[in-house]
Amino acid sequence: MSEQIYIFKIFERIWHWGQAGLIIFLMITGFEVHGLYSNFGFEKAVNLHTIGAWSLIGLWLFAIFWHLTTGEWKQYIPSTKNVMAMANYYLFGIFKNAPHPHRTTALTKHNPLQKLAYLFILVCVGPLIWATGWLYLFYDQWVAWGLAGSLSLNVIALGHLIGAYAMLLFLIAHVYLTTTGATPLAHIKAMITGWERVH
Repeated sequence: MSEQIYIFKIFERIWHWGQAGLIIFLMITGFEVHGLYSNFGFEKAVNLHTIGAWSLIGLWLFAIFWHLTTGEWKQYIPSTKNVMAMANYYLFGIFKNAPHPHRTTALTKHNPLQKLAYLFILVCVGPLIWATGWLYLFYDQWVAWGLAGSLSLNVIALGHLIGAYAMLLFLIAHVYLTTTGATPLAHIKAMITGWERVH
């Protein structure tokens, strides 16, 4: 037996798709800045990348405010409960049509592995990308900040690239896992309509 429940509010959906679009745009322009291919041209790619980064910062400020004022931040508090059951499901159970060990509700939208993955992005990948991006963007201020001589632009660029590849791996895994619902498009449909069919 299954039922439809309203999981994702309109702001969550706008934030999710806006964030996804901006991150993909930042990867496209950023990998060009790094010299992996030529599409916009270096100078234009740098300018577009900077605009995309500031846009994402603005979106995140709205998202942080929304999460704090609505209490939705609680959805991301990690727990070790059922982590092994979730890992076992994704490694083996999903291929045997085993029942999903996590029951999605409006109050528990994310399973334990999702929460840990989001925490890793928030605590490790995000700070690496933003710190190195900030230093990259304000390279001309290093002398005024007393950082000249103690930092290498090549090391900062490498750190930014490592963060970008980590985000790309997360994005690939995220897109793959969206196909593991009741139907291959069920989770994507839920992030468009807000309604998810749960069993």
